[in-house]
This record gives sequence, structure tokens and C-alpha cells, in this order.
Amino acid sequence: MNLAEDDKAAVAQVLTDYYRAFSALDAQAVGPYFHEPSQLVSPAGVVPTPTRAAVAAVFQPVMDALRARGFAKSELINLHLKRLSATSVIAGGIAVRRKTDGQELERAGVVYLLQKTNAGWQFATVVIHDADDPLRPE
Repeated sequence: MNLAEDDKAAVAQVLTDYYRAFSALDAQAVGPYFHEPSQLVSPAGVVPTPTRAAVAAVFQPVMDALRARGFAKSELINLHLKRLSATSVIAGGIAVRRKTDGQELERAGVVYLLQKTNAGWQFATVVIHDADDPLRPE
């Protein structure tokens, strides 16, 4: 199943906007990008995020720690998209975090399962993993 160009553009824009909101280190600003309910999966485990308040509660300590480490911005590179159905898309790439001086702070692989809703494309599940890119075509 191919992803229509308008859906590709819409999903890519959601991701761009999300990374801009994340880079502001405002935990409240990332909430609207998450479906209610949603979940975060990382090496630390699975965290349910049923509401925007729960999303903010998970992100606030992460953002505080990044701020203390000189974080300036985060960007998504090597984006790959795949349509799963008319209302779901999987997106994957590498999240690169940079310091205020432009040096790389860290990177992580990330996979987003997005659901098309009345509010647009939203994250149903976010998986953070090692920096290799499992969705990159062979």
C-alpha cells in the first residue's frame, strides 16, 4: 500500500512541528501530538500516556535533564514512512539532539505509529531504540 502524497506531506509536517515543539523544551507543547490514549516504549520500559497531562508528566523530567546538559534542538533525520492502512502510518528515523554550540549531544532511533484522527495525524505509539534505523530500506 502506497502512502498518498498529501498524507506523506501531512505526516512529515506533524513530525517537523513536533520536533520544533520538543526543541522548545515545553512539555505541555508536545501533548497535542499524542493520541489519547498512547504509549511510549523505550529501553526503560513501556509507559502508558492516556492523556496530555500524562504525556507532559513523562516529558518534563526528560526536558529538564536536556536543558541542564546544554540542549538546543532536536531534529529527525533519515525519515522513512510506510502506510499500514487508510488511517495508520509508521514513520521511522534517527532523532539527533544538539547542544547550543551545534555539537551533537546524542542520537536515538525512533519509530512512530501515527493514527489519522479528526484532529489530524497523532502518535499512538512512540518507540525509542538504538540509533540504527530498522525501517531503512535494505
